[in-house]
Amino acid sequence: MIGVGKAKQYANVLDKPLSRGRQEVSLSAFAFLFSELVQYNQTQVDNIAELERRLEDAGYAVGARVLELLCHREKGNRRETRLLGILSFIHSTVWKVLFGKVADSLEKGTEHEDEYMISEKELLVNRFISVPKDMGAFNCGAFVAGIVKGVLDNAGFPAVVTAHFVPIEGQQRPRTTILIKFAEEVKQVCFV
Repeated sequence: MIGVGKAKQYANVLDKPLSRGRQEVSLSAFAFLFSELVQYNQTQVDNIAELERRLEDAGYAVGARVLELLCHREKGNRRETRLLGILSFIHSTVWKVLFGKVADSLEKGTEHEDEYMISEKELLVNRFISVPKDMGAFNCGAFVAGIVKGVLDNAGFPAVVTAHFVPIEGQQRPRTTILIKFAEEVKQVCFV
């Protein structure tokens, strides 16, 4: 029997349970690592589209792992099977774990019924990146688009996910919108 206030002793570090602990990473450490990721990939490519694709690929791997972790922790190893459920899960739970807050908005597209948008006024990955003039419309949000794509694909909702800047009147920095366009097989099941 364990007494009150005494810590249990473990013979092996592998016997020690995984604690939820403090799940925060310092903002400066994240900014440094992310800028290094961008700089490394920038030296490996010839154009902006390729750089964004590489960031998206890096984000995809993160998204797949985040889905596994959160399904295990939050949902008792159950995955969301409804379209609106997985979108809400990304908008709230995934965003809160990754960025410390819920995304600013989740909206259904007006032009196509299979499009959804997650908007963020100031996306964390774009906050500390200064884009040179020769790189024009480079958007580090491609990394976050990759995370969203990784979560959706691994949850069984394949989609094309892209990041776009949307200018806001009266503000210097544009809003970042993650556009989600679901694949044909999802349309046939969910939009009939």
